[in-house]
Amino acid sequence: MSGERKDSVQLLYGQVLTPNGICEDGVLAIQGEGISYAGDASGLPADLKQAATEVIHQPDGYIIPGFIDIHVHGGNGEDFMDATKDVLDKITSFHSSQGTTAMLATTMTAPKAAIDHVLQEVNDYRNQNMPYTRLVGVHLEGPFISPKWPGAQNPEHIVHANIDWLEEWVSTYPDLVRQVTLAPEREGALEAIAWLNNHGIVAALGHTDATYEEVEAAVEAGLSHGVHTFNAMTGLHHRKPGVVGAMLSDDRLSCEIIADGIHVHPAAIRILARMKQDGNLILITDAMSATGMAGGEYTLGDLPVVVENGIATLKSNRDSLAGSTLTMIKGFQLLVREVGLSIEQASRVASINPATKIGIADLTGSLEAGKLADVLLLSSDLELQGVWIQGQRKHSFD
Repeated sequence: MSGERKDSVQLLYGQVLTPNGICEDGVLAIQGEGISYAGDASGLPADLKQAATEVIHQPDGYIIPGFIDIHVHGGNGEDFMDATKDVLDKITSFHSSQGTTAMLATTMTAPKAAIDHVLQEVNDYRNQNMPYTRLVGVHLEGPFISPKWPGAQNPEHIVHANIDWLEEWVSTYPDLVRQVTLAPEREGALEAIAWLNNHGIVAALGHTDATYEEVEAAVEAGLSHGVHTFNAMTGLHHRKPGVVGAMLSDDRLSCEIIADGIHVHPAAIRILARMKQDGNLILITDAMSATGMAGGEYTLGDLPVVVENGIATLKSNRDSLAGSTLTMIKGFQLLVREVGLSIEQASRVASINPATKIGIADLTGSLEAGKLADVLLLSSDLELQGVWIQGQRKHSFD
């Protein structure tokens, strides 16, 4: 933070993860909404130390950036498609307790009027004080997808890409839509991808029957991202590389991964992580309304879902996964414990990579002076101990 120092300073001592690595004898200084210092404790300015009103010492713990989930449909019994202020409070309060400090409200393939409703409600919510996880925008997953790979999306509402709709949404709600997922092989998709790219919106592929060649043509048009890699797309074959082959081999594409050990085997995540370096791997939850709830019957969009043992499937087709019940902290832990990523690598996948992808890395996603104090305190075994959002401690765990 620059300029005159404010009086209230929180100091967190522990293993601080900075962009340059982990400072084992580190300290993070939170001042107001932002970070004033992150680094070796020996370098902490004297005035910050003297101004401290709260000091936390956890020398064996880790202090890392808050998680950013760019693909999440709900939680705590609620779905973004049913958005009201109360619904958004319930979803964001739950995910903040799981270490998510910023997220994109993700829609489903639905009638235009239903998507209009979500955009209006999220836009209104963002124009007030958001008490929990910040909604930094919306991710439109559909309705411009392939009927051959609907997954848990309702095929009745699938339509071809419609630039008129996109223009209406973006002009009505500037800076709200951050990502749009579509099937690049469908009619009008290449034109829509170019339009999205020209307007600074992430054009992503998903729920797609595209060939390798069709994906590459879409990349040339401006496609830069793929959702829930390996799921709801053409797989890798040695003579037909498909969507998965394009995502693995094209460095221009970043890739999401649902790291729950259900959607994708840890060995496949390990392969993906080796292929997608330089900020191109992003942890997501794809969490649905049942996340944080007991098993039973729920809905995803307007489709009935059954949840048993934490696994969500369509009621009409128990072989079809329907989102997840994953949280970001659980995904982060799996990446470290089962996939074998380092804490630094897993943190990048969960924080700075998604922040960079959706254009908010100047504000959050890493622990640096001048950025928002979106901060997590973890124990030595990676259990969540504390959550700060814009400098305010939202959750404490004993």
